[in-house]
Amino acid sequence: MRRSIATVSLSGTLEEKLRAAARAGFDGVEIFENDLIGSALAPRDVRELAESLGLTIDLYQPFRDFEGVDEARLERNLRRAEAKFALMVELGVDVMLVCSSVAADSVGDDARAAAQLRRLAETAAPYGVRVAYEALAWGRWVDDYRHAWRLVREADHPGLGVCLDSFHILSRGHDPSAIRDIPGERIFFLQLADAPLMPMDVLHWSRHHRCFPGQGAFDLTAFTGHVLAAGYEGPLSLEVFNDVFRASDPRRTAADALRSLAVLEDETARARDREERARAGKRVETRAEPTGDGDRAEPRAVRPAPVALTRLPAPTRARGYAFVEIAAPEHSVRGVRTALASLGFRHTRDHRSKPVQLWCGGDARVLLNATDPQLGHTWSGDAAVTALGVDVADADAAMRRAERLLAPPLPRRRDPAEADLRAVAAPDGTSVFFCAQDPAERQDWRSDFTVPADEDGGTAGTALAGIDHVGLFQPFDHFDEASLFYRSVLGLEPDDGVELAAPDGMVRSRAMSRGGAGPRIALNASLLGRGPYEDVRGGPQHVAFGCEDVFAVARAMRDHGAEPLRIPDNYYADLACRTDLEPLTVERMREYGVLYDRIGEGEFWHFYTPMLDGRLFLEVVQRTGGYAGYGSANSPFRMAAQRAEASR
Repeated sequence: MRRSIATVSLSGTLEEKLRAAARAGFDGVEIFENDLIGSALAPRDVRELAESLGLTIDLYQPFRDFEGVDEARLERNLRRAEAKFALMVELGVDVMLVCSSVAADSVGDDARAAAQLRRLAETAAPYGVRVAYEALAWGRWVDDYRHAWRLVREADHPGLGVCLDSFHILSRGHDPSAIRDIPGERIFFLQLADAPLMPMDVLHWSRHHRCFPGQGAFDLTAFTGHVLAAGYEGPLSLEVFNDVFRASDPRRTAADALRSLAVLEDETARARDREERARAGKRVETRAEPTGDGDRAEPRAVRPAPVALTRLPAPTRARGYAFVEIAAPEHSVRGVRTALASLGFRHTRDHRSKPVQLWCGGDARVLLNATDPQLGHTWSGDAAVTALGVDVADADAAMRRAERLLAPPLPRRRDPAEADLRAVAAPDGTSVFFCAQDPAERQDWRSDFTVPADEDGGTAGTALAGIDHVGLFQPFDHFDEASLFYRSVLGLEPDDGVELAAPDGMVRSRAMSRGGAGPRIALNASLLGRGPYEDVRGGPQHVAFGCEDVFAVARAMRDHGAEPLRIPDNYYADLACRTDLEPLTVERMREYGVLYDRIGEGEFWHFYTPMLDGRLFLEVVQRTGGYAGYGSANSPFRMAAQRAEASR
């Protein structure tokens, strides 16, 4: 299907918005009236620019407060509309969006509204313009798409149809299944937006908190399926009012937007396939035997053939972490090595051609890199997670899907004898490597680590169970983009997210996983950007390792001469009075800085290293009883302890 985006969804001038949409790969745009009014370009020049960029102009919007008025106001409204129709001819667009009225002096008379909408369609016809009527979620008299369709049907003019907007429908909890009862040719336009569930005034919710499909809580796959089942053949168009998007780089936002539509289209196609298979199976099960009156079928309404949907390569689900790479400047490499060794890691191998060390602790593998992976020179930033290696069944297939989703491929300098790894850049710059385990495919990353290490490293008897999760700090204005990236590229699903009270302001956190299993990623962003969270380079990151006995690892760490992050005594005093943990257990936890969380029958025990080089820290976790969380209840206390440590 064709893909379109409203200019209101992007930042910048109208010209910048058009160029960003074209560069991302959109087929068309909706022109938001304020963008045109504020542009130095005449409508005809805007049309020529769009054509030169390969864009169609699919909708002009919005026309407000038209229906439900007295005769004198109606005549003024029609004169206003004619001026817009003439402008649309110059602009080269033939569909105008008309929102249901919110005017305080309008009246709730359906017969009058239908008659006036017909007058509008009749006025538009000589200009070659069609009118798409939309029910605003906060409309004064019409706030339900079913009501809007009744008015359009009563007006009975071929140039009058409906515009369906997912936000206006789903935010009010309206059942979208009745969309299938609207003839597809009378659905003139489709606008798509997702949103988080927020208990607030719907107008404020709409104007500030919409997001792209897959970044919120609405079921847009089912919604879009209903629209297509009705026979709609127009573009899938995004209309997203979002304060962050309207202040971000329009090129980056447009790429994120197109990625969201690609995923939605693919998921809708797969859902439609499942529906067709289920329907076919039901027909087989309920096929009637011939009767004496013959075997004639009941007549059914004829629907057009379903519109073709663009498919993405099938998702190659990530199965876990092959490795995590940590880059560190020269002055902090020793501290990172010491921390890894204290947790039981051993430096086992070195890369054949790069100054990269392989550290292994049980089933967990960490690459320690003292060079910039992009530029090839000494790493000069803080110690940080710079790359994730994820296990996939087919690295080439994973790479093809990622590129279709506009994930930037990462060129790599390598020796011809080295593994030909596939990698893309995540929104925050983290490299994501697709690691296949088949050596025959020349993609086994472990084959590049052939040089035995000189160092022994960690302590025996503290084997770790693998990499449990990775915490990545994100710029606030790209938090949802990162969530969609990992969801679409790695097949991870987000949880509901939490907001954490940090000493320097609220931190937004969202965990991504594969049904609770690895690879798990916790995305974090500062809402205010104060203190250590002032920018993405200053935001903390961490790697968490799983184990079977958190106290054994903590004890071995201390035996190695390292201490865990110091947790205040007040935490353990509170723990003793709000849980049924044995006093000796609480005292043992205090000794080793171990924290505790419980959800149902599941328990979570974890401790942290102090900060390494001011940005990176490590965590050790033990999960029992099916615990699937991340100890978020303890995060404020961990952040306070880190703040106190930094001030000492």
